[in-house]
Parts: sequence; C-alpha cells; structure tokens
Amino acid sequence: MNRRQLIASTAAAAAVAGLPRAALSQSSGASMPQPPVAKKIPVVIEQLGRTRTDDYQWMKDDNWQAVLRDPTLIKAEVKEHLTAENAYREAMMASTLPLQETMFAEMRGRIKEDDSSVPSGDGPWLYYVEYRTGDQHPRYMRVERQGAWMADGRPVTKNFVAAPTPQLLLDANELAEGKAYSEVSAASHSPDHALFAYAEDAQGSEVHKIYVKDLATGEVLPAVIESATGDFAFSPDSQWIFWTNRDDNGRPDKIFRRPARGGETTLVYEEADDGMFIGVGRTADDKFIVIGIQNQETSEARYIPAATPTAEPVILEPRVVATRYDVDHWDDRWVIRTNADDAIDFKIVEAPTEAPGKANWKDLVPHTPGRFIEGLDLTKGHLARQERADANTRIIIRDRAGAEHEIAVDEPAFALSLAGASEFDTTITRYAYNSPSTPTQTFDYDMASRERTLRKTQEVPSGHDPADYVVERLNAPAADGELVPVTVLRRKSTPVDGSAPLLLYGYGSYGIPMPASFSTNRLSLVDRGWIYAIAHIRGGSDKGWGWFLAARRMTKKNTFTDFIAAAEHLIGRKYATAGAIVAQGGSAGGMLMGAVNNMRPDLWAGVIGQVPFVDVINTMSDTSLPLTPPEWPEWGNPIEDAEAYDYMMSYSPYDQVKPQAYPAVLATGGLSDPRVTYWEPEKWVAKLRPATTSGKPVLLKINMEAGHGGAAGRFDYLKEVAHDYAFAVWAVDKGWEQA
Repeated sequence: MNRRQLIASTAAAAAVAGLPRAALSQSSGASMPQPPVAKKIPVVIEQLGRTRTDDYQWMKDDNWQAVLRDPTLIKAEVKEHLTAENAYREAMMASTLPLQETMFAEMRGRIKEDDSSVPSGDGPWLYYVEYRTGDQHPRYMRVERQGAWMADGRPVTKNFVAAPTPQLLLDANELAEGKAYSEVSAASHSPDHALFAYAEDAQGSEVHKIYVKDLATGEVLPAVIESATGDFAFSPDSQWIFWTNRDDNGRPDKIFRRPARGGETTLVYEEADDGMFIGVGRTADDKFIVIGIQNQETSEARYIPAATPTAEPVILEPRVVATRYDVDHWDDRWVIRTNADDAIDFKIVEAPTEAPGKANWKDLVPHTPGRFIEGLDLTKGHLARQERADANTRIIIRDRAGAEHEIAVDEPAFALSLAGASEFDTTITRYAYNSPSTPTQTFDYDMASRERTLRKTQEVPSGHDPADYVVERLNAPAADGELVPVTVLRRKSTPVDGSAPLLLYGYGSYGIPMPASFSTNRLSLVDRGWIYAIAHIRGGSDKGWGWFLAARRMTKKNTFTDFIAAAEHLIGRKYATAGAIVAQGGSAGGMLMGAVNNMRPDLWAGVIGQVPFVDVINTMSDTSLPLTPPEWPEWGNPIEDAEAYDYMMSYSPYDQVKPQAYPAVLATGGLSDPRVTYWEPEKWVAKLRPATTSGKPVLLKINMEAGHGGAAGRFDYLKEVAHDYAFAVWAVDKGWEQA
C-alpha cells in the first residue's frame, strides 16, 4: 500500500509542540494544530445481497494475530498514522497538561500506597497481596496462621511473643522490570501449599505464560506454559495443573493437563465450536475438577473426580441452546444455578452426586421474577448467594436445613458484593460494601452466629468525608414506559439548577451490571463542581436478567434510547443542561457512545469512547477475530441472517456516521487489544473527523504498549484516567479554542 497522505506540516510547528515533523499539519497563518488526514482506499464488500464500502479497511493489519503477541510487528503505515494521531491529540490537549498533572496528583493522593488486602485463610497459611510505597504492581504474600492469627483469620493482639515472618511468593514489580507492559492476571497456590503459579500477560494481548514456583526452594520451575489464557487450576491432590490454551486467533480452544512440576502435556478437552469460551476450576469442596463451556446464552459443564484427576471429563448435562447453568459441589450433592424451565432470573437446583443430569434436578431456591441470582458460594454448612434487583444487590445466607436470612443495606444506591469463603470447612464468609460516597468496607460474617466483623475500611489519605456528598437514585422513563435507574453523585454544595457540568457513564451489554460503587478517581470531577451519574440501562442485568434480554440482538437499540432517556431526565430535573454533558463508556459501552453520538449529538459537550466497539458489521462478519463467533448470540450473525445484518447496520456507529454537528470526541485504544482491536477507534475517528460540521475536535489516543485494560501499573492507569477527565473538562470549556 501507499504511504499515508498528510498535509505538509511546518518544521516550526512540530518543533514548538515537541512533536515529529509528520505529526502535525499547519494552515498558513493559523496557530491551531491540524489533524492527520487518513487516506481513503475504498473497499466494496458484498454480503447477503447488500453492498457497503469501507474506505479505511487498510488500517487493519493483515498480520494482526502476530501483532497481538508482538506489537512491534505492526506494519509501518499503520504505525505512522497512529503516531501522528497521538501527536495531534497531544498538541490539541497541551493546555490540559497542568490539569492532568493536578488530577493525577489528587488521584494518587487518595490511594494508600503502602496497602494490603485482608488476609484469606487456607489451612496453616494466610494469603494476601500488598503494595509498598511507590510500587506499580502488587506483591503476593503469605504468613503462618498460627501464633499471630486466630483460626478464622482475625489477628490476635496479645498472648503471643512475636508475629511470624511473612513470606514473599511473587513480586510483580520485579517481574515487570524492563518491560513496557506486564500484568499478573491470575495467581494461586496449590492445595498442599507447596507450589505457587501465576499467569503473566507481557503484551496486553491476554496471551499468557504460566509459571510455577517451588515455595520450598524459591525456584521458578523451568517448564513454562506458553500461549495460555489467565485461567488455570491445580488438581485437589496438587499433583497436576490444568490450563486453558489460546489458539492462533486468540480464542480459548483446549484444556491441557501436565504434572504440576513439569512433564508430559496431555489434551484433556477440545471444544469444537469456536463460538464457545472454556475454562477450568475446582469445586468448593475440592471433590471435582470442572470444565466450564459457554457463550452468551448456552452453557455446559464437564467434571473429573478429584480421586482420578487423569480421567476423561464427564458431561453433567448436554448443552441446549438458550439454557445456561453453572455448577458447584456441596459435599454430598451438586448445586446448580440455571435458567432452565423459563427461570429468566435463574434459580438454584440440587442433584445427586452420582446422577447430576437435568432429569434429577430439584429446586433448592425457586425462581422469582425480578430477583436475579447472580452467583453463589458454598461452605460446608452454608450456601451464600448474591441477588440483584432494582440496580442494587443483597446477600442471602442459607444453611443446610434450608433456613435463610439476609445481609441487607438501607441506602438508595450502593454496591454489596459477596467475596465468599477462602475455605470450605468454615462458617466465615466475606463481603464488601460501598456506595458512590462511601469507601469500601470489608466484613467477615459468621453465617452461624450472624456476627459481623469489620476487617478493613478503605483509607483515603488525602481525606474524605461521605457527609460532604449526596447520592440519589432517579428513575428515567424510557419511550416504552420502562423506568431506567440513574445513580447520581454530587457534592452537597453543587447546585441542582442546570449550571453544573455532568458526566454520564453507561455500558449496557452482556448482562453486566454497573454497580453504584465508590471510586476515588471520580472525586476529581465531583470536587470541581461536576455531577457524576451512572445510567443503569437495558443490556445490563441491573434490574434482572430480563433487563439484559430486553436489549440484545433485535432489541439492542433499547440500550441506546435508555441512555438518551437518562440524559433527558437529568436535564428535565435540572441536574444537567443539553450541551454540557460528557458521555463516557468503554468496550461495548464504547459502542453505546458511538450510537448516542450519532443519534443525539446535541446532548453532549463531549463523548469519550474507551476501546470502543464501533465497527460492528465488519467485526461481526470477520470469523477470524477472537470474539466474533462467541458473540453472535449477543448481536446476531450478519453473515447468515439478513434481518440481523439490516438491524445491525441501522445502529453500527462506524457505518452510521453522517454529516452533522458532532460534539468533541475522544476515542482510546490499545495496540495489542484482542477484544476491541485498535483499528476500530482508528477507523471511527478517520470517518468522524471529515463528517462533523461543528468544528469541534475528534481525537484518538492509542496506547502503543497495552491492550484492552490500558496501562497495567496502578499509577500509569491513573494517568490515563486523569487524561480522560481532563478531556471532559476541556470539552465543556471548549478548550480547543485556546489550543
């Protein structure tokens, strides 16, 4: 292909901005940086009797699979264009650098740098992670349980001579040394406490290496597992390790097993359907190894008895389209969460150990419409489950005899999350509570005595008083009469008269809810007089699984119109003014951003699409991409279904860009992102920029050394948040007029 065509830039402009010569263009006599001009190479695509033209398909690297594993392999013209886009954004937002630095300092100041998690007990040890002052990454630790700690993990403050010395299992800072990106995605000790395994992603591509460490000698064993997901499990006898393989297209396709300390690798299970995700784990009682297989609407489990870990896996219940179930084992029976028998919001059933198929399922917790059972945790004498309704959560404790009681919170909007027990033979479970104004509190709860012990309260070193803030729950009427919950956070001193700028966050896909949780980062906006709002729109499970089902495939537009309804309701209630709202969402929430940007550009001062899934038709038609076949149940299959194609085309953000007055837009991405590939935000920006008639900037930020989640280091990540929030302020203040 030909090299990217750019308007010539002057050496003086580049030198002043400290940017490469090719990064900027300059109109004669003008001081404002000019954007890169992406070349157009029209590609005509015929599909199901329909024709579309894509001018920017060249931005997709033909060798993208290799780029995921080694970002340096990206083709030169794509790298040149991305570099120029980054330089243009930096020049345009140069005036925000002091604000970015101030916000970053604020955000860092709210973090307790020398922090640690609440220890989790397992046999003779307590396991935890810690951060030291200045560390970007965690240190994985353990300490002997006896002497300094009681049996339930609570510290003893007297009657011992000296606390045992903590043992360092892994310093992720040392692992990351000299690398542009490094993240430990999973870490776990073997049941006998002799080995410690961890999965490192060194590119941001989610292609991991799994290392096993001998804790007696401190040696990392030489047999490294390559091309894995972050998913692995030791067998209950600690003799074997099971893991999930990633194929060349980045999909999980096989479960392997080998001796934990190294040896011959054996294929345990291979999934023939490339539309399924697979993973492996142990049951709570350590009696089985379970392989989970699922896509967005269908699932299946296969199990291996712990007594015979090299046995072939057995199907628990054959998959049936639109039936989902996940399993655990409760000492003498299987416990299964499922939507079978039209249990839209799921129910819990039990089945005999020897005959766990559906014919023997018996209701343990019956289905109740509107009460979505999100998950469960088993200990020897209790079943704890987490439920969601009306965009809030609750935890229910059930004993073996069937008696139940609730852990409840009386606030308008909050996040209550069940962490579960770290051991099977215990009465102690753990949960966390927070709200948009209240820092996280971690509790240990005795399910038998109902005694609650506060183990940790999140510290905000720079200071935080929840009484300074107001949390409210509004209900925005959608066009069809449904009420969309909206959580609002503001300072008490912030007026509700339409004068405050507002950031509205949304997601709305895959049944993933948006919790009304605490974030110290948001305070950098709220303390500046902003209002922060979360729209709990359809497509998530905020009001139950039916809330998700009402906005997928041929009803997906409900997600977008719900978000718009939330914005209009906030405007009507004087929380915001049209044109002074910044909309933000990431990944599938980035698709939401692209859609509402096309549908109602007048509402927004700015739109932040983080790793935005915007090139919907092209991505859902490319079967080589990691997530395409698994996500057809969510979006539809435009390769085979003409109706799905037409509906998808009617909202696909990239395809629906048209000449109109768009707000300021910031699109972000990561070069090694396997979920939303870098060329989606790149193409979106290339198409938006010549289409907008408003004169407001369209900016692109590509992290050349990270993937879907952005920077791995905790401080580097804060810099990205500060950048995006500074853009929000810049968009409302029309900062580009001073660029």
